Amino acid sequence: MTDPRAVVEQQLTAYNSHDIDAFAAAYAEDVLIQRRDGSLLQGRQALRDHYTGQFAQGRCRAEILGRLGEGDWVVDHELAHGVAADPIRTLVAYRVREGLIDRVDFLG
Repeated sequence: MTDPRAVVEQQLTAYNSHDIDAFAAAYAEDVLIQRRDGSLLQGRQALRDHYTGQFAQGRCRAEILGRLGEGDWVVDHELAHGVAADPIRTLVAYRVREGLIDRVDFLG
């Protein structure tokens, strides 16, 4: 079994490196992402489509302020840089099943 924290760390490294292929590879084909604004992204292709342009700009970066894990869930307290004029503080809950992230909830 793959450690959920390791999977979340893998996608964070890919995010900060702007590597869309490695980033998308950490997610299940049918991933469900609940965004901060309440909208949903469904599926790996939707995730790729959403993040490709952001990665191409090369400005986004997430700094982890804290991380908790329990069972399949990992919750990161993140400071997101480069996605808005000022850094955004948020909690992000990741559920990892069979070595892939299959659900993400942005909180706050």
